[in-house]
Amino acid sequence: MYDVVLLTLASERDAPGGCGSGGACCGGATETETAVKGADGAAAGTATDAGTDPGETPADADRCATDRPRVPVLACADALTARGARVQTVTARSDAEIDAVLAQLDGPARPDGLTWPDSDGKTRLVVATASDAQLRAVLRRLVRRYAPPPSRRPADLRGDRTLPDLPPVAVLPLDPARGGTHRDLAAQLGLPRDPAAVAAAVLDGTPRRLDLLRNDGGSVTLDGALLGAADDAGRPLHWRARVEVDDTILTDGDEPLLACAIGNAGGYASLDDVTLLAAPDPADGQVEVAVAVPVVVRSAFGRKRVRLEVRRARGRAVSVLPREGKVPYLDDGVEGELTRKRSWWVEPGAWAVWVV
Repeated sequence: MYDVVLLTLASERDAPGGCGSGGACCGGATETETAVKGADGAAAGTATDAGTDPGETPADADRCATDRPRVPVLACADALTARGARVQTVTARSDAEIDAVLAQLDGPARPDGLTWPDSDGKTRLVVATASDAQLRAVLRRLVRRYAPPPSRRPADLRGDRTLPDLPPVAVLPLDPARGGTHRDLAAQLGLPRDPAAVAAAVLDGTPRRLDLLRNDGGSVTLDGALLGAADDAGRPLHWRARVEVDDTILTDGDEPLLACAIGNAGGYASLDDVTLLAAPDPADGQVEVAVAVPVVVRSAFGRKRVRLEVRRARGRAVSVLPREGKVPYLDDGVEGELTRKRSWWVEPGAWAVWVV
């Protein structure tokens, strides 16, 4: 029978300075966070080991609070125990505590000395999440644990990837409302929200492999990112950046933008009543990118009006180079500011969820 670890991330008020965030468990970062990782996955320098993008902060600290133990966690543990599973519940308050849980997913020692996931392990992981950012925090630590440095890339690693197949995780949403108007990643993927159904997926299900976006800020993206901001009245602010998808230039940085959506899944497919992403698919090996550009046009009578032009492209990688100032963004619900070039690239089928 399986050993199951039921992992919950502590709230910000429970764990100052912990939970993969340098100050909060949603996956943000403090001003002291200076981790920068290149496309090869190597760390260029860190003030902490939080592994988050510099400048990121949780969008809402209370939103990620997970008072221990939450009722869904207890219900899921009971359902697993009733089926004969050996259940361990853990509330992690730091990256080190998350890493201690993930170590239970390690495979046998390899001749090359790399830490590698156990493809036939009997230990399964359930992540109880109050937000997509919390799930991202766990996946970021999985990537940090198992992605080999470029100088030690093994021969058995897929040619289109920088990391092996990550161990599947089960997702236990702690906020049922996120399956409604605001669709979190679990809702988009059609994952169960009932604790008993989550337990059944862990014990009886199969892994559904999904694409992962890595970026050269040292973090990962599961759902997507939205760049841009609005003023106090809700009016979108103009900004400029060069946006490239593989060899396609969506904008060269000379024209104003209202928004840029980078989609692995569909969480940022729409902005108000504007469709940005046409068909983001978290399992197609590509990232879909869209920019919203205000364009001035003249009518037959010479009157000017502004229409919104949405340009889209799909590919394996995207880069955004701000031309001036700071560009605010949301990445899996985590706020940040982009001040220099940022690149995202697809790791096809790198992570997985348990489904029935």
